[in-house]
Amino acid sequence: MTLTTHALVGAAAASIFPHHPYMAFTAAFASHLAIDALPHWDYQAWLRSTERDMLDPLKNDMRWGRDLWHDLAIIGADAIIGTVLAVLVFGWWWGLSMPIALVGAWAGMFPDFLQFVYYKTRTVWVGALLLPLQQLHLRLQMAKHRYGWGPVKGLYMQLIVVVIAVWTAYLAHF
Repeated sequence: MTLTTHALVGAAAASIFPHHPYMAFTAAFASHLAIDALPHWDYQAWLRSTERDMLDPLKNDMRWGRDLWHDLAIIGADAIIGTVLAVLVFGWWWGLSMPIALVGAWAGMFPDFLQFVYYKTRTVWVGALLLPLQQLHLRLQMAKHRYGWGPVKGLYMQLIVVVIAVWTAYLAHF
C-alpha cells in the first residue's frame, strides 16, 4: 500500500479514540498491518535503491547513494500527501482532534519506517528487536505478490479501502 493510503486509514482508525492517544496510535499501527494483508500495488518498481533477495526477503535492503535520495523523495512526497490529506479530512473538515489525526497518520505509516530502520540496523541490537515485526510485515505483504496486481487494480483496491475506512470512521462519529 502507498503511504497515503496508510496515513488515511491510520487516521480513520485513530479517530475512533479521539481522547486516548495511546489507543489511537495502537489502532493506527494495527491498521497498517491489517491492510497490508490485502492484495494491493505499491511503487516498489519505481524505487531504484532497493535490493531484493528472492530466497530470503529478510535480506532485502536499500543501498546508500544517489538512488536512495531519489527513493526518499518519492517516499517523502507520498508521506507528506498522506499526512496533509489526513489532517484535512479528519482535523479540518470533520473538526476532530488535529493531534489525533496526526498521530493516526504517522502511526499508520510507522511500520514502513521501521522496515527501513530494520534494513539499516539488522546486524545490531535494534535490528534484532525489529526482526519479529519485519517477519510479520513480510508475511502480510505476501498477498501483494500472490495476486500480482498492477497499478490500476492495486490503486483501485486502495481507493476502496480508504473510502471504507473513512466512511466507517465517519459513521462512528456522526
